Formats: sequence, C-alpha cells, structure tokens
Amino acid sequence: MVAQAFTEAYRHDPAAMTDAEMDWFRRFIYEHAGISLAPHKRHLVTGRLKRRLLHHGLSSYRDYQRLVEHPSEAQERQIIVDLLTTNETYFYREPAHFQLLRDEVLPRYRGRRFRAWSAACSTGEEVYTLAMVLADVLGMGDWEILGSDISETVLAKARAGHYPMERARGLPPELLRQYCLKGVRSQAGTLLIDPRLRQRVRFQAINLKRPLPQLGKFDLVLLRNVLIYFDLPTKREVVQRVTETLEPGGHLITSHVESLHKVTDSLSMLRPSVFRRLQGSP
Repeated sequence: MVAQAFTEAYRHDPAAMTDAEMDWFRRFIYEHAGISLAPHKRHLVTGRLKRRLLHHGLSSYRDYQRLVEHPSEAQERQIIVDLLTTNETYFYREPAHFQLLRDEVLPRYRGRRFRAWSAACSTGEEVYTLAMVLADVLGMGDWEILGSDISETVLAKARAGHYPMERARGLPPELLRQYCLKGVRSQAGTLLIDPRLRQRVRFQAINLKRPLPQLGKFDLVLLRNVLIYFDLPTKREVVQRVTETLEPGGHLITSHVESLHKVTDSLSMLRPSVFRRLQGSP
C-alpha cells in the first residue's frame, strides 16, 4: 500500500524526479554546455523544468526525456539549455575590475583600436557596463565589444537593452545619468541603454564548449562567473580556446571566486582574477 501511494503521488507530481532522471539531465547539460551539475541541484532542475512538463501535458520527467531525445525536438533541447544556464546578473558587478580597466588598462589604448569580448554575457548588463566605461575613458573612438552566450533567449534581452531599474543598483550615478534613459509612464521603473552604446556592441550565440567561430583577436576578454560551472578538463578546454583569441599582452578577467590554478600556462596572473597573455604563447 505504501509503495502504491508513492507511485500515485509521483504520477501526479511532475516535480518528483528520480535519481536516474536527475543523472540524465546532468549528462545532458554537461554534453551540451560543459556544465558540471552537482547531484544536490535537483531542486534547481525541477524548479526550472517543471513548467515544460506542464506545457507538454506530461506526467513524469522520463516522458519529458523521451520527448527531448526525439530528433525533431532541437528547439526543446535549446530551451533546456536556456533554463539550466541562465543566471542573474546586474550592472557594475565586481566594481574593482572596472576600476582596474579605468586606471591601468584602457589609458594605454587612447588613440588605438580596442576590441573586447564578454564571453558569457547573459542578458547583457556586463557588456553595457563595459561600454559605459570604454566611452568614459576612450570616448566614442575606435572600440567595439562582442557579447556572447549559449542562450538565444538571454541574447534577445541583451539586444533590446531594456532593464528593470533595480539591475542598476550598483551603477555609479554619473554613468546612469550619462548612458541610460529612464522610463516614464508605462515604462517607469525601467531603463533603456543609450542608442549610442547599443550601436557599438553586437551579440552572438557561442557555446564555449565547442570550437569557436572566427572572432578575430581581442585586447580584453571577460570570462566571469562561468568557469565555476565547469569541471577541470572543461575549464582547460575553454580557457585554451579563449586565450587563443587574445592578442599577446591582452587581458583575461575571471570572477574573484574563480581560479586558473592548474588550468593554463599561457597566462600570467597580475593579481587574483586578472591575467595577461604571455608574449609568444601558443
């Protein structure tokens, strides 16, 4: 009777996920995005995917897996990637990095071309923060920014450049005034990135676990708050690919909680989370 009661409860509760089903989703997201999802993240997985079961009228995650495995369901597979890789971000995150750029990196590029890549940009706040800093230090000179993410959903939001005002809680007031348009009436409580900046950036879907498209060389790559989701072999692969896009002497910046210890020997650490590509490195 107890077993029967459990079975009935499971059949009518799509939030229930077996160990085998959790293992399937862990393998799926590792194979598609390189993310090592810990077993204890089951609540996160069920919380984000439960609506997909309801959307398709399915009663179990095993049924959902069967649907996702069908060759015609590429769009549904992308939806899973979007749901399991989207993370909260905000403007001027880790301010010390932007101060470093102001004080030590960008002044060297006055009068020179400067290219930057935000390699896991999510909904674009990092890209536009960098654009504000570049405009402040270099003016509207010869610079450009690429923002990339594995999720087309977040990139659509990034291209729009329209955000809740609360996302800008850490943005210096002078940057908010100069580069953001405050919403009024029906748009009150939101901000729109100034068109002058939106015209200077572009966004592209890129899976860092796969071979990179032809991107050219960059003077700066921001690879922040993404390596923490990879195991060591995937970190090495991703950092190698990204480092190869850097100009010799170019900078790679990770988040303060990430380390490149035993990951690469092609970069020298200037300070924790800030690295420079060695001259003549492969």
